[in-house]
Amino acid sequence: MSAWLLAVLLVAGDGTAWPQWGGPGRDFRVADAGVAAWGEGGPRVLWRRVLGEGFSAFVAADGKLVTLLREGDEEVALALDAATGRTLWEARWSAPFTAEYSMENGPGPHATPLIVAGRVFAVGATGRLRALDLATGRALWDHDLVAGRGGTLRVNGYAASPVAHGDTVIVSVGGPGQALVAFAQTDGREVWRAGDWRNSPASPLCVTLAGRPQVIGFFWDAVAGFDAASGAVLWSVAHPAEFGLNVSMPLAAEDGTVFVSSSYGGGSRALRLEPHGTDAGLEPALLWAHNRMRVHFGNAVRLGRTVFASSGDFASAPLLALDLDSGRTLWRERGLARASLVAIGERLLLLTEDGELVLARPSSERLEVEARASLLAAPAWTVPTVVGTRVYLRDRREALALELSRP
Repeated sequence: MSAWLLAVLLVAGDGTAWPQWGGPGRDFRVADAGVAAWGEGGPRVLWRRVLGEGFSAFVAADGKLVTLLREGDEEVALALDAATGRTLWEARWSAPFTAEYSMENGPGPHATPLIVAGRVFAVGATGRLRALDLATGRALWDHDLVAGRGGTLRVNGYAASPVAHGDTVIVSVGGPGQALVAFAQTDGREVWRAGDWRNSPASPLCVTLAGRPQVIGFFWDAVAGFDAASGAVLWSVAHPAEFGLNVSMPLAAEDGTVFVSSSYGGGSRALRLEPHGTDAGLEPALLWAHNRMRVHFGNAVRLGRTVFASSGDFASAPLLALDLDSGRTLWRERGLARASLVAIGERLLLLTEDGELVLARPSSERLEVEARASLLAAPAWTVPTVVGTRVYLRDRREALALELSRP
């Protein structure tokens, strides 16, 4: 068992946590703990409150929810009581935007925090990485990834969510020799840095593929794999997109298949990693590449050998089902606005950018909608957080907790 997988199991093995971007397995999938379709009155609301500006998703552990928001020139890490929505603590830091930034789509924060070993790791829109105590919000250490370390400045704000491996936290930085950087969780000491690619908004993914624990980074113009312990670059494949806007986190299957997708001319491609030579190297083989699925700023989910995602640029973005092995489109569902999605067992929970929550069951032929309800204001661009039968949502102003079990 890899150190990364062990850390995830220790945090989330009891099914009561969502400790990172993408959930317990960083793949936007959870087991079905008894989620049921709601009736005409909508799902049961546990609490609702004003939250503040931001797109950061909730992470959950130890009965707490943690997210990021912005107030003026300050960014705020906020911890809530998961049962009531009451504020438990907040940690603030100065993060003014300089003239290079453009915030017409909102000032963020965009990245989602990481909870591991009693600590919170959070990166704001200007690239300030902060380590905080989960119980109190007390600051432990920090790094300025952009202004302080020369990382890639993203004009719409830093967006990549941190990931843990063993006793390190790994973040995208960007630039020569520091596409990814690993820091010790305890004191922020640099453990390794590697790769020469510029940063994109996409978050890195830790996974074991072809028998080797690795970090997959989706950068400005490439997708690449790194040895999770040393940072050594294992493989890379070009995947250019206009303005370096590769946004959606990669998906990885147990057999070594890696899927990436982006708008802005990037399209989708699937790779399969195979052992190569006698030095434990990996060779990426292209399975297919096309422009029929284009994941803009949302996420994709894999169930079996099928990938689901809203596909489109700035106009309509129907939900697509794509065969992972061939790249063939199985179906398009045009009755939903662009959505973020989480797989709950064999069903999909979708939050559209219009604020509609949808529970649906996909098959190879169609999407069967079981329940839907309008709950939030547009733009609702933050992926749902699912803990057991409870779901936590936010738009740019409010937060909402729902109970989706049978009454």
